[in-house]
Amino acid sequence: MSSSPTPQLINANLQYQIALSLIKGIGPVLARNLIAYLGSEKALFEEKKHAFEKIPGIGTNLSTLLKKIDKPALLKRAETEVAFIEKHKITTHFFTDEHYPRRLSFCEDAPLFIFSKGNVDFDTAKIIGIVGTRRPSDYGLSQCEKLIADLAQRHPSTIIVSGLAYGIDICAHRAALRNNLPTMAVLAHGLDRIYPGTHSQTAREIMNNGALVTEFMTGTNPDRQNFVKRNRIVAGLCDAIVVVESATKGGALITADIAASYNRDVMAFPGRVGDDTSSGCNRLIKTNVAALIESVEDLEYALSWESATKSQAVQGSLFAVADTPEEKAIMNILLVEKEMNLNLLALKCAMPVGKVSATLLDLEFKGLIKSRPGGIYKII
Repeated sequence: MSSSPTPQLINANLQYQIALSLIKGIGPVLARNLIAYLGSEKALFEEKKHAFEKIPGIGTNLSTLLKKIDKPALLKRAETEVAFIEKHKITTHFFTDEHYPRRLSFCEDAPLFIFSKGNVDFDTAKIIGIVGTRRPSDYGLSQCEKLIADLAQRHPSTIIVSGLAYGIDICAHRAALRNNLPTMAVLAHGLDRIYPGTHSQTAREIMNNGALVTEFMTGTNPDRQNFVKRNRIVAGLCDAIVVVESATKGGALITADIAASYNRDVMAFPGRVGDDTSSGCNRLIKTNVAALIESVEDLEYALSWESATKSQAVQGSLFAVADTPEEKAIMNILLVEKEMNLNLLALKCAMPVGKVSATLLDLEFKGLIKSRPGGIYKII
């Protein structure tokens, strides 16, 4: 598993990026426009007030807001956060950074900033979110544990994402750790605390094989509204969300609805009619928000995954024809990703675009891959 970028211990723009994210009412789209027009995050805090009126797309209300913001106070607060980040070797992911999670960047309401502590590749091929009730039954716990054990057997690099809460969340994290799968815990507060405190030891273990992730800064309490915000990050980081057990109301159903709005696959374990902990899952299935899942095979079918055993057999036949290390590296990525564009392939392979392009042409001549409109390549 590749590691996340080295923590940004020295970053001239970090203070200004954090200060920008503190301004209420400025989301990724507007922030991107501001930075593009002004040239940098720093410029936003140095421009004269009248300059904002000339920025395309800035309405009167927002122009007034930008004029009224207390820039010294924001920068002072950001300075405090930078000191915490440096002291605790936290990795920052600003929405314009190359290492901002690719899946999350496609979500319209993605946060400008996320902070992580640990060692995880946000752009790994397979990421599954597992959520559910805080009061699971023995049935729910056993289904959660079996699914993760089977994933570890058949897809050993899968990342498990959840929210470190009681019940299914903590069951998913601990099952992932037991089965040596990396896991990400998305928090509803800053990285200066762990909630609930009884999960502190698990949180420390997660940092050794995964990461703690949050959009919130230090001093942020785990208030109710923060859990809803947390849920959208859980959904946005994943390829699919699996709901193990849920009542008719709860955070798991919110996560499922958000995931569906992001065009993520949503799956739910069915339960016995009349059981409170299964009523939410049964409703998700009945209303076609979620597909029914009974085993890891259902997840594989929904996501077009092949098990490790089958994939190894395919790799053996394909790799016999792939001659060079570059060809094998590209084939390995396409076997996992199914299809990918030229630029992202070059990034994944850590090779120049020209070299990747020439290698792809060789692979096409050998009949191993084919190109599609938009510079997309896939295995035949």
